[in-house]
Amino acid sequence: MTDPLTQIMALLRPRTVFTKGISGAGRWAVRYSDFGQPSFCTVLTGSCRLALDGLDPVTLQAGDFLLLPTTPGFIMSGFEPAVPVMVDAQIAASAREEIRHGRQDGPPDVQLLGGCFLFDSPDADLLVSLLPPLVLLRDADRAGRVVRLLREEALEDRAGRDLVLARLMEVLLVEALRTVQEDTPAGLLRGLADPRLSDALRLMHGDPAGNWTVGRLADAAALSRSAFFERFTRVVGMAPMEYLLAWRMALARDFLRTGAIPLAEVAERTGYGSPSAFSTAFARHTGVPPGRFAREAAT
Repeated sequence: MTDPLTQIMALLRPRTVFTKGISGAGRWAVRYSDFGQPSFCTVLTGSCRLALDGLDPVTLQAGDFLLLPTTPGFIMSGFEPAVPVMVDAQIAASAREEIRHGRQDGPPDVQLLGGCFLFDSPDADLLVSLLPPLVLLRDADRAGRVVRLLREEALEDRAGRDLVLARLMEVLLVEALRTVQEDTPAGLLRGLADPRLSDALRLMHGDPAGNWTVGRLADAAALSRSAFFERFTRVVGMAPMEYLLAWRMALARDFLRTGAIPLAEVAERTGYGSPSAFSTAFARHTGVPPGRFAREAAT
């Protein structure tokens, strides 16, 4: 059966922007401004504290892997009281050399390997809207190994470098997203982990043009219509038909952007009976007609 997470990753096409080493020692604290792009890090040695805006502080320790889908403002620090030093996230992202916080000499108390990346697809908001603000995996040896491979590949100018980095980034994201914690907020990950809802999600992804209704999807989930609607909305974070529309429109934008198929076929593949019906729905959802979207994407 169709794997929604694989489909979404193929649609988003992540690519690595940079990786770098980060370390801290002694009394230190830094305040990073809102970055707005996805970022990640793995803790190589030691430990530190991370306080994301709006969330309770967490302790990061060796072996942990952290994914921030939008990277809001945060404070990272050691465990001794210190006044945070302001850091511009945009400037820090362009730095390729290792960053050292706090005491500059002697062994570090914590060593991290981090980076940020972008999505080639403009539909990144679809994935981000379905993810928690922080994905933290404890003792994530597999993810840590992938980050180290990313670092090695990024530092070398070998043939096929960009392709390898893109594939490693995909593996890293899937590794992080396939693990659902008990406290994972509402979103796609929780929906895929729910044995009743996962079949409905796979059906929508496997046949986005299908004549799906809440009743048909409820039957696939072996739930009553009302129970399915309530459970899907609570677990995934949006109503079933709202999710289906978002997925159809994401596919439509990808078809239009590549220009590989005509408008009539785009309409057919996304469940619309005619190009005019599709055009109306697309313009209502995106704010621009499909022809204009395709022209702008081409330029």
